[in-house]
Amino acid sequence: MTRISGFARRVLAVAQGKFAPLALAALLAGSLWAFVGIAHEVLEGETRALDEAILLALRAQGDPSDPIGPLWVEELGRDVTALGSVAILTFITLASAIFLFLCRRYRTALFVLVAIASGIALSFALKAGFDRPRPDLVPHGANVYTSSFPSGHSMMSALVYLTLAALLARMQPRKRVKVYMLLLAVLATTAIGASRVYLGVHWPTDVLAGWAAGTTWAVFCWMLAIWLQRRREIEASADASIVR
Repeated sequence: MTRISGFARRVLAVAQGKFAPLALAALLAGSLWAFVGIAHEVLEGETRALDEAILLALRAQGDPSDPIGPLWVEELGRDVTALGSVAILTFITLASAIFLFLCRRYRTALFVLVAIASGIALSFALKAGFDRPRPDLVPHGANVYTSSFPSGHSMMSALVYLTLAALLARMQPRKRVKVYMLLLAVLATTAIGASRVYLGVHWPTDVLAGWAAGTTWAVFCWMLAIWLQRRREIEASADASIVR
């Protein structure tokens, strides 16, 4: 029974090795297509009515300065949105890189730093390129310093949390731990993006585009990490021992 179980694990690992790249490629193409489509619609002005309707739906009727819900909900929104700030994301990235370094995954740690730093730089470049004004329908519930499209908090949280979850999950042999880490990253990314709209500092399409762009970058980095691992240029994942 032990031999059969071991053989089954090997077959499953090989199957995953064949189909996982195809699934990642499809996700990469889909998220990139979504960003391009949203950007096109925004530039054409086709999303203005929908953006305004959603933004006003999150405000008390007759008082655009008052977000719906009690005061603690607004305070919670500020707390959640802080999880996507440059300061917090930098701290989490450095902490994760140090963790990988202590685990003697030196090249993986360097890959994490380069992947996330370049992704954040891309976020700022996109914002500067589109230069979309911030929402002017409602007062902002948080301080803002850059243009609106795509949402920097949404894009950076997606690329940081999803990239880290994907790479750190590769160190875990248990599938439920991998799934938990990825779901946690998705939950954090979703909550941060939603908080930006709730606080009135982004149009909904800014957030959608940020999620799409961040996911595109995270999946690209995930695929690159798999390719580098096969070339033995970064450390092997926890699953590698099963396939050998």
